[in-house]
Amino acid sequence: MPRKIVIVDDDRDTREALKEALSSGGYQVAQAPSGLRLISHLQVDRPDLILLDVMMSWIDGFELCRAIKRNAEFRNIPVVFISGRSDPDDVREGLACGAADYFVKPIDLEALIARVDELTGPQHVPPANPA
Repeated sequence: MPRKIVIVDDDRDTREALKEALSSGGYQVAQAPSGLRLISHLQVDRPDLILLDVMMSWIDGFELCRAIKRNAEFRNIPVVFISGRSDPDDVREGLACGAADYFVKPIDLEALIARVDELTGPQHVPPANPA
């Protein structure tokens, strides 16, 4: 069963690039252009990990992460920030609000996928058909 990732970012190009990279790694990827969409997504199809931008409309990523971590039903879902904000204070705040990691854009996709693999556990690989 493929692991489910939801990408929350108001930038469509970023979501598409991340979706392509993660899908090719065997992940099932959903996209949410806002925190509001994430909330509705969490109720319908629980992800194994959330990739979350910091700067979005409606609610910023830090507040959204805090809200997820306060909710007993969702607090165990790892959150990884993906942000253009590279100030060390932003990184510290992201980790302090409960994120498992913080990646600065432009993102090193290999490093991100390695971290996602680490946080979601091994993928189930179906056995090869005997010849």
